Amino acid sequence: MPARPVEYAMTAIENVANKKRTAGLLMAVFGAIAFSGKAIIVKLAYRYGVDAVTLIMYRMLFALPLFAAMAWWASRGQAPLTRKDWLGVLGLGFSGYYMASYLDFAGLQYISASLERLILYLNPTLVLLLGWLLYGRRVRGQQVAAMGLSYAGIVLVFAHELQPGCSHTVWGALLVLASAAMYAVYLVYSGELVKRLGALRLVGLATSVACLFCLLQFVLLRPLSAALVAPQVLWLSLLNALLCTAVPVLLVMMAIERVGAGITAQTGMLGPLSTLLMGVLVLGEPFNAWIVVGTALVLSGVYMVSRPAKPATVLVASEAV
Repeated sequence: MPARPVEYAMTAIENVANKKRTAGLLMAVFGAIAFSGKAIIVKLAYRYGVDAVTLIMYRMLFALPLFAAMAWWASRGQAPLTRKDWLGVLGLGFSGYYMASYLDFAGLQYISASLERLILYLNPTLVLLLGWLLYGRRVRGQQVAAMGLSYAGIVLVFAHELQPGCSHTVWGALLVLASAAMYAVYLVYSGELVKRLGALRLVGLATSVACLFCLLQFVLLRPLSAALVAPQVLWLSLLNALLCTAVPVLLVMMAIERVGAGITAQTGMLGPLSTLLMGVLVLGEPFNAWIVVGTALVLSGVYMVSRPAKPATVLVASEAV
């Protein structure tokens, strides 16, 4: 008889743990899908004649209060930032969120949402290459083969999208690749600050900095009259800032706490798939065997490359721009 209460207690603990894992998995799934909707919303907004500078200004304007609140929340009770910390936050905010986001928005003017998401999903391979170039980190033969698979997939999808005389497709792909490279730089150099400040605090501060850079860019490059856009652009930008930027960042962070970095990273593979599906259903983008095979190659290669990776920031990395 005495053992029965213990059994009940163990069963209750197990049920709580299972519910926690289920909640974490759902958060990871919804976070990946929400991140992937960003490209769809941007493509829809471009139909109303807005340019990349104005569009990203509105996205960051609406997102700034949320990211500032995130930075404040994560900074409560923490030591104030040193001058070195602030320089690091400014540099990472400039490269990892401002430049990466702007280049991504600019590239989406010229290529499909599906190709954009696949190129961004190459981020772990770029981190691996930067680690080899900057720090001489060893790259295993399996990882080289995996990168070959990923880039072969990109070539397949790119070749299908490339039409004779359409140099804008090449330009768009290069812009998005540069966006992924800028975020890879953020990941490579953010390790020390993540350990000192914490992932949530660093993300909140760096994204707030990026928002200010985007607002400054608009003021310097566009007349204030350019802010007069179609109401649909404002609503789409608000949706982008909330549903596809701030909310998924929090969901992914909470998923990492509940199910760990590895499972959350694997769930992130739903991002390119959901972008592909939404691109077909919402934007009317093409869907054929070449795109399916290319997507499968990219996902397989990135999965093989990412398996040894442990840093939780990588999970937000490949999608946050």
